[in-house]
Amino acid sequence: MIKSYSIHLSLLLLTAALCSCGTNRDQSATNQSSILLEHVRLIDGNGGTPVENTRLLIKEGKIAAIGADITDEDATVINLEGKTIMPALISAHSHIGTLKGTGTKPENYTEENILAQLKRYESYGVLQIMAMGTDRPLLFESGLRDRSLKGEISGARIHSAGYGFGAPNGAPPLDFAMDKVFRPATVTQVTLQMDSLAQLKPDMVKIWVDDFNGKYPAKMQPEIYQAIIQAAHQHNLRVAAHLYYLSDLQQLVANGVDIIAHSVRSDLIDDTTIARMKAKQVIYIPTLSLDEYAYIYGQKPEWINNDFFRKSLEPGVYEMIASEQYQNDLKNAPNYALNIKAFETAKQNLLRLFKAGVLIAMGTDSGATPIRAQGFSEHLELQLMTEAGLTPLEAITVATKNAATALKVQQQYGTLEPGKVADFIILNGDPSKNIKNTREIFSIYKNGKEVSKGPLS
Repeated sequence: MIKSYSIHLSLLLLTAALCSCGTNRDQSATNQSSILLEHVRLIDGNGGTPVENTRLLIKEGKIAAIGADITDEDATVINLEGKTIMPALISAHSHIGTLKGTGTKPENYTEENILAQLKRYESYGVLQIMAMGTDRPLLFESGLRDRSLKGEISGARIHSAGYGFGAPNGAPPLDFAMDKVFRPATVTQVTLQMDSLAQLKPDMVKIWVDDFNGKYPAKMQPEIYQAIIQAAHQHNLRVAAHLYYLSDLQQLVANGVDIIAHSVRSDLIDDTTIARMKAKQVIYIPTLSLDEYAYIYGQKPEWINNDFFRKSLEPGVYEMIASEQYQNDLKNAPNYALNIKAFETAKQNLLRLFKAGVLIAMGTDSGATPIRAQGFSEHLELQLMTEAGLTPLEAITVATKNAATALKVQQQYGTLEPGKVADFIILNGDPSKNIKNTREIFSIYKNGKEVSKGPLS
């Protein structure tokens, strides 16, 4: 006979069972009894209308069945009436390890710091991240990346683009712990450096094609990034490009780039370029939150004093961004108006590409600097995508199914379907009606186990 318990009693029993398994709560759930979540509102990540009052059965860390009539005599039943289940969030563009306090430095890149930040992402329901080109040897030499993907450590699973490619004396800036980035001056150097990178088995290759609004005298030259793309493809690696200008997008698409890692912010993308991106199946990661962070603290955003935001910050960052001097410096900066215009252009380009059928995947650039908060940024990104014109359900699909596709993990993650890994967020509200309800976290499950009650627990 199925034994039904109240929500609180069931969760206490589950917590006790998890604690009795040892300190590592992320072990595979091979000996875990079945869990039946009932009376749930299900958003499966595929974009359809939420399913009301259904059941979700979890066995051995995976979704065994979904439906109003499913049952299991051995299951622990949890009544989630009034709550919503959606897939865990996935960020296809983040950074990890170099951030600590109010700065990003090479010496911050320790296993302790990486693990703490993976746990932070997890507490916000972000269970997969792509570290986009700023990793360091420790990640590979320690086996940390592989242990994370195997589920041997807690926190978000970390994917890596290894060491990215930039320009000599150009982007990305060395003062942001970018000293491990390759900076080839010749095509011959590209070949040797790509061979070296390929030995680490990165998930993709990151390139910086930008002058940071004229900060650097020269960008990566076309013959160099064309050679990088060709060399990466010879190793069966995709290339993701940091860019800003429409002209660079057009050239990179012509040269075979696979992923655009930021919005085009200089101009609206023309129909011809959009058609070429769609034909070549180029993936687009808008990182709208990055563009808003460039100016928004000067306007005291409505969330700046919200604990859901503040809990995502490193020590000292809130005091920095909330100071009158910091806010005034932003408003008085020569590029303040330009940054606002760039953000509006980015939103328009996202909507144009989405309507045209280009695959949009969520990424935020969180963790690259102290003001790009890890965990909160992903929820802000959802909000900004809806402000750009996507529906809440469309934004959720971008942040789950599409992001999983961008990371090539869609066979196991990204949607809630039988056979897939049970990674999901339980929410107190319905994000299909108000996207900000993704911040009303009741519980987070990874591999079929509750791993967090959210950042405010």
